[in-house]
Amino acid sequence: MSTPTEEFRAARDELLALREDYDAARARFRWPRPATFNFARDWFDAVLATEQRDQPGLVVIEEDGSATSSTFGELSERSHRLASWLRDHGVTPGMRVLVLLGNQVELWETTLALLQLGAVMIPATTLLTSSDLQDRIDRASAGAVIARTDVTARFASVAGSYVRVAVGGAAEGWLDYADAATASADFTPEAPSAADDPFLIYFTSGTTALPKMVGHTHISYPIGHLSTMYWIGIQPGDVHLNISSPGWAKHAWSSMFAPWIAGATIAVYNYARFDARAMLDVLARQRVTTFCAPPTVWRMLIQQDLASVTTSVRELASAGEPLNAEVIEAVQRAWGITIRDGFGQTETTVQVGNSPGQPVVPGSMGRPIPGYTIELVDPITGEVGDDGEICVAVDPERPVGLMAGYRSSTGPDEERNAVAFAGGRYHTGDIAHRDESGYITYVGRSDDVFKASDYRISPFELESVLIEHPAVGEAAVVPAPDAMRLAVPKAYVALVAGYEPSADLARDILAYARDHLAPYKRVRRLEFAELPKTISGKIRRVDLRTAEETREGRAPGEYREEDFA
Repeated sequence: MSTPTEEFRAARDELLALREDYDAARARFRWPRPATFNFARDWFDAVLATEQRDQPGLVVIEEDGSATSSTFGELSERSHRLASWLRDHGVTPGMRVLVLLGNQVELWETTLALLQLGAVMIPATTLLTSSDLQDRIDRASAGAVIARTDVTARFASVAGSYVRVAVGGAAEGWLDYADAATASADFTPEAPSAADDPFLIYFTSGTTALPKMVGHTHISYPIGHLSTMYWIGIQPGDVHLNISSPGWAKHAWSSMFAPWIAGATIAVYNYARFDARAMLDVLARQRVTTFCAPPTVWRMLIQQDLASVTTSVRELASAGEPLNAEVIEAVQRAWGITIRDGFGQTETTVQVGNSPGQPVVPGSMGRPIPGYTIELVDPITGEVGDDGEICVAVDPERPVGLMAGYRSSTGPDEERNAVAFAGGRYHTGDIAHRDESGYITYVGRSDDVFKASDYRISPFELESVLIEHPAVGEAAVVPAPDAMRLAVPKAYVALVAGYEPSADLARDILAYARDHLAPYKRVRRLEFAELPKTISGKIRRVDLRTAEETREGRAPGEYREEDFA
């Protein structure tokens, strides 16, 4: 009888062997489904920290060019010490731990330590406001917080009884992460991790409510990201660099699980502000072999002289939003490599992608990845065809890379899960078309969530802040096309009686939104308008979205944040 490690390794090795044989991979791959599995213990320690102990597992490159390299063996030892120290301070198996760290070594140490402990990690961006943090503490029932020292002040008004750990220096009332270095490296877990034990909770934007809580298990993301490794084409010994912010699912996809599943080195560029020229220098200097970035970054990179940059890159990938054909062509001309698109969600690993060695159809995000059966379902009739909502078949066999389900503050969110898994399928909420060769092209969201600079934006969250302004009676937020960011949030605002549209009022409302929203959510454009509504009184955002998509140039009466620079 094979061990969990052997079962996982066999599946990984099969995908590595079939990396350019899509048809064979689709036919032969089967998800490993061990009864127990813990990525830190059964893979990182048992394989990477044993067979590749002295090889670099993580390299963090700073803006000044300095770099910190940690071997697999060092990361294993430090995560053991951290796990021992956290347990001594009350972090227990099953406890929810909110983590707010940047692209720093401590993030990877913390992830491994929480895996070792059997705790449940809640990754979060360091951009969250105090109200965002209170919501996560309350709804997730977090028992501990591990945060950068510069973020700790935001917790002054965040109520709750939780263990507090500061990273990067002492903070009053907080434990100092640095003290973990003196803890015992001889960590013994209390019990094996069952396959369906929870490990991750992500908060992801919804259309008409607070962010949804997405639950993942000890196999759904760690084992599930076999699909991501396959799609990107990462191989043992590679140096993989991914552009993504910590706290978001794509960071776990490509800056944690996929490269370490392959036995590759994770390279991370830690910058305060993205610089395309500096990124190209990092790719060359660090001898990066596989590189993944969102279209926003690719659009910045092609403005540089790519042909003058000599790199070791073999595979290029993109995810997060549809990739323009012009970008693919520009990179192909400069480097002779085709960027391969892929599609997935916080709720899943990669479902659809252009895998290595396969023809790429311009504009298409590829074909179903091994392990996933994709059906396009007509939202009205429920019929399966070549046009419709992207759905993942869960019957007769559920893909391992699919979430356990949505969560509420008291347990599974039964109502939301019933909708998401209706008809024996997981419904993504995204609409697509499939051509005669099986290639799937993204059409759009079936709801109102949109992407801006690779961040998912929920109109409801932004509108909820806007209507707190005394002049705002109603607001509707939609994406407005933007050459660099693909889209930016634009607010249509109906004023309360007694207020008149003006530049001064627009500036005041935009400033209010900026002060009360995380930076990536801020409203960048505003237009005073009477909002279109259905007969039942619901705002028809679809009409506003259509107006933005079809308009040429700037709308009369539209105010933009740059007007007030």
